[in-house]
Amino acid sequence: MKLQQLRYIWEVAHHDLNVSATAQSLYTSQPGISKQIRLLEDELGVEVFSRSGKHLTRVTPAGEAILKTAGEILRKVESIKQVAQEFSDEQKGSLSIATTHTQARYALPKTIENFINRYPEVSLHMHQGTPMQISELAADGTVDFAIATEALELFSDLIMMPCYKWNRAIIVPKDHPLAQVSNITLEDVAAHPIVTYVFGFSGRSKLDEAFIAKGLAPKVVFTAADADVIKTYVRLGLGIGIVAKMAFNEELDSDLVAIDASHLFAPSITRIGFRRGTFLRGFMYEFIELFAPHLTKSVVEDAYQRHTKQELDELFEHIELPEY
Repeated sequence: MKLQQLRYIWEVAHHDLNVSATAQSLYTSQPGISKQIRLLEDELGVEVFSRSGKHLTRVTPAGEAILKTAGEILRKVESIKQVAQEFSDEQKGSLSIATTHTQARYALPKTIENFINRYPEVSLHMHQGTPMQISELAADGTVDFAIATEALELFSDLIMMPCYKWNRAIIVPKDHPLAQVSNITLEDVAAHPIVTYVFGFSGRSKLDEAFIAKGLAPKVVFTAADADVIKTYVRLGLGIGIVAKMAFNEELDSDLVAIDASHLFAPSITRIGFRRGTFLRGFMYEFIELFAPHLTKSVVEDAYQRHTKQELDELFEHIELPEY
């Protein structure tokens, strides 16, 4: 059994069983990958992939178990490489982050600017997706950090640390009736068509919980993952927008009015998470602290030693998070 063979089956499984696409991504030949997979299966005595002719059709039950262990082995190999890199040159390397549009557009720019200034030779990569996709990318080791508000808690392999609290604003055109309401209520909001985040995005669950608690059934006419898209449709008169307060810019959005909705919805917490067992290089600790100053290296190391959600919650229960 060779490490290369484990990498091939892992990559094939993560390229939708497309051997040709896998070969292109690894800069090797399709026949070479197919041959190595067959040799591995012959050695193990089981098939990793089911086939129809020359095409792979699905991962077998044995293959699922083998791929899980292969992923763990490949991640440990990557950790070994990172240990070596840390001792050979602590200023060079790469850092990959998965996050949502809201975080990438409004919360992270200053952190990334400061980080690049400090570590110009570290290659920084950002992946945007749904909270579920983000969590999966961190859980399987594709990225180093996941930054999101929703879905991180679904993955027990992730160590999640709170960064900041945030709440929402109601976005309306300047001539909208709600712009004249001095103390807006949920009933006021529910009386209008709503444009907001797709379910599972940017604290959407807190929004839904607030309406349900009041016995209200708001008319959500349009959803999007992108706050800028939501504002565009508010401008078109499709409905009132509900977005993260940080997504409103008085200068760029001068044609709109933002009404603070902090009294209507419980605050959401954005967290940064990484897979348990990840070797954190020095610049990775610095990135975390740049984004969330209370998450110092010693705090992160402490979190690393906690094994349950309850233990993590106890670590952070006395920390006053900043609110945006």
